[in-house]
Amino acid sequence: MMAAGDMLKPTEAAVVASTELRDVNRVIDEHILPAGLFSVAQGRRVMAAACSLISFYVEARDLTAEARISAIQAAGTRMWSSRTMAMSDLLAGDWTFRPSGFLTVDLAPFLQATRERMDRLQAARDMVESTAEILAGTPVLRGTRIPVRDVAASVAAGMPTSRILSAYTGLDEGIVDLARLWAEANPPRGRPRAARDLPTGAVVVSDRRVPRRGAAG
Repeated sequence: MMAAGDMLKPTEAAVVASTELRDVNRVIDEHILPAGLFSVAQGRRVMAAACSLISFYVEARDLTAEARISAIQAAGTRMWSSRTMAMSDLLAGDWTFRPSGFLTVDLAPFLQATRERMDRLQAARDMVESTAEILAGTPVLRGTRIPVRDVAASVAAGMPTSRILSAYTGLDEGIVDLARLWAEANPPRGRPRAARDLPTGAVVVSDRRVPRRGAAG
């Protein structure tokens, strides 16, 4: 189980905050998150509990940016002092704030949703292993030789779950969904390599080329 103060990669934070990676980078770049709730010293990291503040900032757009930031600053001080606590203990506190005299903000629902997504991310982490002895370190589903990104790619391609389960025996819907979640939190580094050779057994059915839009005729 992750603690409130565990530090997450931006891609992991985006999953836990249920938002886009660009939103995570924005709250860091613009110092919307208070100092201490993130780090840029050796690669960007975000405190796990602070993902609730990112989610609040992105979702509560009916409030002004000033009101949201004021609530985040007040909550951030308490989060930093409680960073060694488990999320369940953190939730026991009062997370209502008054960024102005007439407005009350309750961050507890965002903390609860964050805790649930943190638990799912931890379950996905626990399900994956990477050792030199198995596929040269390719991340696989624990106890198997099934690359987790292959399962996630099948989901991303729109393949029905029933077909995925028939292709990868021994899996269930929960494992498939956690594989998708893990791959989303851990995208491969760099650009994908262009395939220079056709896969074994592939057949070219057409060599017609379509010009890119906007290309000069």
